[in-house]
Order: sequence, then structure tokens, then C-alpha cells
Amino acid sequence: MIEHGPLLERMLEGEFICAVTDEHSFNKLQNENLREDLNHFLRPLNRRIAKSEDGSVFFLAYHELTEPARHQLSQQFGVTIQSLLPMLEWMQLVQEALGRDGALTAGDTIKLQEFSLKVEDNQSLRQRLAMLSADKVFKSTSDQLDMQIKQVFKRIRELGYLHQPHRDRQFYIVTGKIEHLIELVRFIKDEENLPLDEDSPEQGDMF
Repeated sequence: MIEHGPLLERMLEGEFICAVTDEHSFNKLQNENLREDLNHFLRPLNRRIAKSEDGSVFFLAYHELTEPARHQLSQQFGVTIQSLLPMLEWMQLVQEALGRDGALTAGDTIKLQEFSLKVEDNQSLRQRLAMLSADKVFKSTSDQLDMQIKQVFKRIRELGYLHQPHRDRQFYIVTGKIEHLIELVRFIKDEENLPLDEDSPEQGDMF
């Protein structure tokens, strides 16, 4: 179990494990027997290993929804909700700028230069990006398109939805955490019936 200690520490800190961010650990977690062993170790902490519906990402969930667990989940949910609409707007921008037919999925590659050129040539996309970059999630104060794009992508990487394999090469790979976000959106729409598409009908159509 000691050999898996570093992996468990990362997951306890909230890290999501997918084939993009850590292929070796992701492949290990495919082993059901190993997950049972890890869950046995995590049981006293009231945690367990969970995965997205499509199996593209592993993360820690609570074993039982005790009152402290509900409180912690409520705080985490609040943080996620704050970034939810800006994230959906960013996904919609990427989808439109790059001419994609569907929502982003784990493993998709986004070339920053290609995205920048597409946005630069489209007045509507430039305006939407400027508004998005000024959102409190991204906090850009620049009026330069290049700086706005870099700040937005940097922040999304920090949130764990993008992986940048090479710091000196301007392309990003979408991580499996995006699937967790999409599942949350579907849950809100299906179970809570919240009008996520009130301001932007296209966002609701993404899912």
C-alpha cells in the first residue's frame, strides 16, 4: 500500500486522475482489485475511489454522506458553480472558433495559435472573449487579445481542465476532469431543473 501513498495523497488533495494527466496511475486504477484495496484503506477517512460514467477519469468521493461530508460537498459545489457558467462559455467559444461539432472531450487538443487566429478574425468572438477574460474566474485586466487568451487558458489549466505537456509549446490537451464537469451540468439540468441556458441557449444545447 505504501507504493500507492503518493497517488492517494494527490487524490486526497482533490486531483483528478485521467489518461491525459497521469496515464500510468490511470491504468493502475483500472484494476478493480486494486481499487478495492485502496477503498479499504480509505474507508476510515470516509472516502472511496469514484469514476466518471464513461470511465475516463478517477477521483475521490465520500463513502457515506455524513453531515461533515455534506458540508464539505456544499462548499466544493459552491466553488464549482462559481466557475460553471464561465467554463461553459469558454467551451462554447472553443467549439465555435474551431468549428467543432460537439462538446470538448478528454484527449482533445487545442492549439492556442489556431484558436487565437479564429477569434481575431471574428468581431463577435473577440467581444465574447473580452467579457469572459474579465470574469472574476479569469481576472484579466488586459485589452490585448493575446494576453486575454493566455490568461484564460492558464487559469483553466490551473483548475485542472487542461494539460500543457510542454511549457514552451502553446497547445493544450483537455483532461478527463471535463467529463466530471459535464456530468455535473447534466445532473443540474435533469435533477434540479435549473435554467443553465437562460442567458445563452447554445450552452444548454451542448449537452
